[in-house]
Amino acid sequence: MVPSNLGEEMSTKVTLPPEWEDDERMNFLFSDFKENRDVNTKDWDSKIDFWTSLILKICRSRGTVCFNLQELNKIFQRKGFVPLGLGTVIRCMARCGKIQRESEFAANVDCGWVSWGFGLLLVKPLKWTFSTLLGSSGVTLEESFVVIELVKEKAAELLGVYWSSPVANCSLLSFQELQTLSSHVCIDESTLCMALLQLQREKQVTVSLHEGEKIVKFSQPGQDRVSSVSDVDLGIYQLQRSERLLEVRVEALGLEAEKCKEEARVLLREGKKSQALRYLRSRKRVERKADGLNAQLENVKGILDRIANSETDKLVIQAYQAGVSALRLSLKDGTVEGAESLVDQIQELCDTQDEMNQTLAGGALNSTDADTDELEDELRSLLESSTLDRPSTLPEVPSHPLSPVRESGSICDDLLCALPLVPQSLFNITDEELDKELSRLTLADTCLQEKDCTAPVKRAESAQ
Repeated sequence: MVPSNLGEEMSTKVTLPPEWEDDERMNFLFSDFKENRDVNTKDWDSKIDFWTSLILKICRSRGTVCFNLQELNKIFQRKGFVPLGLGTVIRCMARCGKIQRESEFAANVDCGWVSWGFGLLLVKPLKWTFSTLLGSSGVTLEESFVVIELVKEKAAELLGVYWSSPVANCSLLSFQELQTLSSHVCIDESTLCMALLQLQREKQVTVSLHEGEKIVKFSQPGQDRVSSVSDVDLGIYQLQRSERLLEVRVEALGLEAEKCKEEARVLLREGKKSQALRYLRSRKRVERKADGLNAQLENVKGILDRIANSETDKLVIQAYQAGVSALRLSLKDGTVEGAESLVDQIQELCDTQDEMNQTLAGGALNSTDADTDELEDELRSLLESSTLDRPSTLPEVPSHPLSPVRESGSICDDLLCALPLVPQSLFNITDEELDKELSRLTLADTCLQEKDCTAPVKRAESAQ
């Protein structure tokens, strides 16, 4: 872990790759590049890829989008040595479009960013200008470069933070308010400015100066590009700013009035009545001032509400206009006379259809009567033919059960003859015997009933 100064206020640590502890590997990576890449393209490209990925990784982990050669030398210092080929790496990254000089990045935006005075490097350094005139492509230590990939990510993140914030309904924001809102996204003012420049390129942000104050306007969700700052936007911004100032002032006066009240109570307990009265008078004066500011605040809020309602009314009117235009187009070829003529034609066609249906229904009924007579004649002929085909006599029903025909002398006949006769009554009991048994059971039941009736009488007599 090596401390980094990438960013003026950053003091966190950077995680370096595992090969950082390999002396042989790092000696190769710290060595300078050959003048001609064709001598050993593999070694050249491996060194370029290593330092390029490491620079991007460090910038992303630190949350910054800019770097310079001096800061990289401090970060990558190892055992008292610094990489000798970082200048070549930076030039290769610039040729590939991965980075761009901060001055060029800002100058390519179509706006007056130079007048902002953010402390950005908007003018090319004198050393770089002289080296360019002399044909040199060297990189100065303090020249700042912007990582294009990272600044695009930061710009998208900043736009998302604004859209999801409570101030998204405000058309304009001051630069100080935006700094506070995006403090967890942009670590410093330079990073915020680079993100705004990228959004300016993408037509998602417009920045302007109003009475010496930097104000920012973002595009709204669903819009392809941001609209220019209008007089209405400036008026709403002034009203919202006045509203915030009045709210702060009213809150401060409320605290002051409460403080006067407490002081008067303390002095009254101490018996200092005159001083307590003086604090009460101050409290009344502060409350009157607060009431006046409250009235002004209500007026400002009322105006803002009316403006918001006017925007809604404007949308409703536009919807009405679109509806009227669509209705007019749909009724362009239609008239009242044409509609009446069309209804008459429909009625005539309906009458004609009813007459045709009645005609067809009458023909169907006549044909049905003729068909019914023919069907009745055919039914009678079928009945007569079925009567003639029926046999006149039927064979007599046998009076005794039929038995299968068996061959004489078979084994089955011998077995049947050897079996005993089937009894004619159940268990060889005749009807007379059953009657006698029934009479005997009846007599037994009668005796039992008589005993049951006499037993209670005897028990009663014994009790007496």
